[in-house]
Amino acid sequence: MAGTALVTGGSGYIAGFLIRQLIGNGWTVNTTVRNLGREDEVRRWLNVDAAGLRFFAADLENDAGWAEAMAGCSHVAHVASPFPLDVPRHADELVIPAREGALRALRFAKGAGVRRFILTSSMAAIAYGHGKGRDLYDEADWTDLDNPGVMPYPRSKTVAERAARDWAKTEGGDMEFASVNPAAVFGPLLSDDLSTSIELVKQLLEGKVPMCPDIGFGIVDVRDVADLHYRALTAPVLRDERYVCSGPFLKMIEVANILTANLGDKARKVPARRMPDWLLKLFALVRPELKQLVAELGNVRGGDSSHAMTTLGWTMRPPEETILATAHSLIERGIVKV
Repeated sequence: MAGTALVTGGSGYIAGFLIRQLIGNGWTVNTTVRNLGREDEVRRWLNVDAAGLRFFAADLENDAGWAEAMAGCSHVAHVASPFPLDVPRHADELVIPAREGALRALRFAKGAGVRRFILTSSMAAIAYGHGKGRDLYDEADWTDLDNPGVMPYPRSKTVAERAARDWAKTEGGDMEFASVNPAAVFGPLLSDDLSTSIELVKQLLEGKVPMCPDIGFGIVDVRDVADLHYRALTAPVLRDERYVCSGPFLKMIEVANILTANLGDKARKVPARRMPDWLLKLFALVRPELKQLVAELGNVRGGDSSHAMTTLGWTMRPPEETILATAHSLIERGIVKV
């Protein structure tokens, strides 16, 4: 099966690999970027058949360009969503564009006669606000928005996914809806634009993290995330599905150890010790951006991906391969000097 699909946020990390996979399988792809001035740059690093890819200017926060981007599309992967490195002053800086962007894409998709809509959500919409009593989560779980300790990013992903699901049930008609909920996404780079998770490996390699705080994340390869989106887009039958997309949960010290064990002298700046909890809390007194890390100390937020594996035949690369692919890309591109 092939047709025309819209992938929003075409300059993004996950979107780039999904666009490549769709075009490689014979699809025509429309994609949105906020500024068409980036089209030549994005085409260059995607390196796909130019005739199979069309760019449209569209923003999450206004209607301009969305009807044109959706025209003729049977499938949509709504990947675009804000994910800043820094914590915003107010959660609404993330919540409003994430929620309104998802609803805007859904409305225009319905108006264009789109048959299937896949939302890129996150494990952040599943595994936060539950305290330290659990370490494994699946599709039935939702981040607890009543917990005031839930940070703006997981809050935004939860609100956006819930709003999108509610809209799809009440307003979506025959349009099929599903979400893909990735954990922390690593892997090879297509460009020098670094996602928030890639920044972590960069900082480890550069020695900017003197010791590893007791925090961690589920690891998943960007190529596997794109593949799960593709499988959800092309499955014969799909309705109101949700797919956890997470490999093993690794602590930061485990990621550092993978780098050290495999990169030789290139990993000479990678920290070898775990940071005492009290020290991170002390740093957070003078660097407020570290407060979100303090809230993560000791947490384990593993994701059970068996549903995607069983129903869609999805598989994942081992985390070691993914972490090393990230490091090699950073070094080969000269982003990290070793």
